[in-house]
Amino acid sequence: MKRKTFFSFLILLFLFSSLGLGQGIRKPVWEGKFYESNPEVLSAQIDRFLRNVKTSPPSGKLQALIIPHAAYVYSGQIAAHSYKLIQGKDYETVIIIAPSHRYGFEGCSIYPQGGYETPLGVADVDRVVASELSKASGFKYIPQAHQAEHAVEVQVPFIQQTLPQAKIVPVVMGFPQRKTIFTLATALAKVAVERKVLVIASTDLSHFEPRKVANEIDAQTISLIESFKTNTLISKLERRANIMCGGGPVVAVLLYAQKKGEAKVQVLQYGDSSQAGGPASQVVGYLAAAVYTNQQPANFSLAAEEKKELLRLARTAVEQFVKEKKIIDYKTQNSNFITKKGAFVTLKMRGHLRGCIGFIDPVLPLYETIIRASVYAAVQDPRFPPVSPEELKDLQVEISVLTPLERIDNPRQIQVGKHGLIISRNGKKGLLLPQVPVENNWSREEFLGHACLKAGLPEDAWKNGAELYVFEALVF
Repeated sequence: MKRKTFFSFLILLFLFSSLGLGQGIRKPVWEGKFYESNPEVLSAQIDRFLRNVKTSPPSGKLQALIIPHAAYVYSGQIAAHSYKLIQGKDYETVIIIAPSHRYGFEGCSIYPQGGYETPLGVADVDRVVASELSKASGFKYIPQAHQAEHAVEVQVPFIQQTLPQAKIVPVVMGFPQRKTIFTLATALAKVAVERKVLVIASTDLSHFEPRKVANEIDAQTISLIESFKTNTLISKLERRANIMCGGGPVVAVLLYAQKKGEAKVQVLQYGDSSQAGGPASQVVGYLAAAVYTNQQPANFSLAAEEKKELLRLARTAVEQFVKEKKIIDYKTQNSNFITKKGAFVTLKMRGHLRGCIGFIDPVLPLYETIIRASVYAAVQDPRFPPVSPEELKDLQVEISVLTPLERIDNPRQIQVGKHGLIISRNGKKGLLLPQVPVENNWSREEFLGHACLKAGLPEDAWKNGAELYVFEALVF
């Protein structure tokens, strides 16, 4: 019986170790195939690749890199153009986002702890960052995703050579679905705050097309990446277009960078497998690129898809309350949506105002502000009767997300088309959004006068002791 128990234990131990459960060290699978197995030869090869690079660093703050993951003989020199930018820098953690080539699943798999072993040693997993990323995204660890995946493994020797002090967080993305991509981007932005984190998107471009065709496809894809056409890229990925095997990771880092500020892409190098001796009839494209932001963080902004989501949320909130007298139940982990913001929701019917209510001060998360303002605009604006079910099909929705208020002393500081305006005196307060004077073709003085009237004050109260506040708004 003891003998049987002992062998059962050995079998379980073998299964756990072979699956690489993230409790220990993942052994290299692709050494001797994708890269050299001899540590001295491998180290010298990477150094040679790096010495050959003459890349000018971007002028902003580096947020992410796009790096190919083919065998080093084909893509190693191109990959070095990205790694040259970080050689010797003080990054503490590198998050590697790779596609899953051999195991199909939804979501992402985050390697939780332990390390990745290569001929150059063991790259430790940053278990704290991995845990926080898992918590922020809801993605767990799926052993099969990492078991034989090369797209993470081939990045590790380069990281060990250029950032020997850095830990890693391997992330394998399953099917490149819109929800998965946005969820990961939001989680990255949340976890990377105040940390020395670099994110890598591991991808090759088009696969096994004639060289001329591949180069044309790749040029179009690179153009979409440079212009941050994330929706177009996702649509192509969902149709399984032959543009990138790591398209999901690439779009995720683009969205992540946009959350960090005004983002740009600098193409560092492009090539294909035929340049390294592969057949010109079936080439694979390779891209090295840097994704960076301006040194000064940008003002609060929303991506096009985020604006669409908030407009859908506002419309759904109105429809559900008007039809069922219920408040929509909405959950989100989007960092922009859970940021406290003042906002107004404007409802129009065939171009005419049908209701407008909002919150000036940032006391609620943006998504909750939108839900409440939408319902109040539909049923509690005292200027109009409540919206009826029959009107819903013709209702138009506009959202204005406000910046914090700024007290001003000189009315000449007000810029029509840029500023919204609040006028206050003796407990009376009037607010007009920035788009109102533009829509009505008002001058600055007319803008001030109408704000006074809305507050129930004389039209010239702005000249006689009323307090003036301005704000800006992101209107969509």
